[in-house]
Amino acid sequence: MTASQRRRPALDPLSRQILDLIHRRNLRVGDPIPTELELIDELAVSRNSVREAVRALRALGIVDIRHGHGTFVGDAPLAALSPSLAFRAVADRSDDLTGLRDLVDLREIVEVGVVERLAGALPTSTLDTLDALCDEMAATHLDPDVDRRFHQTLYATLDNRLVGQLVEAFWDAYEAARAALTVSTDVDAAHTVAGHRAIVAALRAGDPDAARTAMHDHFTDIKHRLSR
Repeated sequence: MTASQRRRPALDPLSRQILDLIHRRNLRVGDPIPTELELIDELAVSRNSVREAVRALRALGIVDIRHGHGTFVGDAPLAALSPSLAFRAVADRSDDLTGLRDLVDLREIVEVGVVERLAGALPTSTLDTLDALCDEMAATHLDPDVDRRFHQTLYATLDNRLVGQLVEAFWDAYEAARAALTVSTDVDAAHTVAGHRAIVAALRAGDPDAARTAMHDHFTDIKHRLSR
């Protein structure tokens, strides 16, 4: 097996052929892909084989089946990563929470690396929304949905949509893994809300170094809870 083959996604051969066909025809998100009959004819395979391959691609978001309209190129959201990440976090049980801490490390690498780019770049309306979400976090004793909206709002204005999708995938995986493992829910709500407010304050001040530090401190708190 060559290095390029090892790097390819784990797709069955027919799904890979359909994916290669999409690339060869330079199809973009929302473009229709060849019909089932066209795929059968071009790839010389059975109807059932095509349907199985298309289902595999649909599970990854690579194609989008719109009943009554056809099959189109999907936008392959990174949410498809979440089940695999959650499985790894639960399966790696050398001390029960190793995989969960690995997920937090990945999120920290992404969010600390990105947050400095937002310092001084977010509109006042977004900063006001973040402040309001901090207030809501305090009022709801850290409702996880509110915390999630905080991070969604942070990255919603980025030109790079993959950042927000990746953070969402990590978040979904973390919540799924946490539900399957024994994790302490003992959280100092006031301290955690203060950490979020520090992020907003640094962004409002346009201070990238302070923003990085505040985000790093936020993840340090999470990892400290997991270490307990």
